[in-house]
Amino acid sequence: MYLYRAVDSEGNTIDFYLSELRDKQVAKRFFKKALANYTLLQ
Repeated sequence: MYLYRAVDSEGNTIDFYLSELRDKQVAKRFFKKALANYTLLQ
């Protein structure tokens, strides 16, 4: 299993994603989505 975790500058978890496969495109999509959602909350 691979864990993708987006954290803010204080180390707080913004979002996470578990995947059985390592996939660069999926990881990029996850981080873009997590950061977009985080900036909307700020």
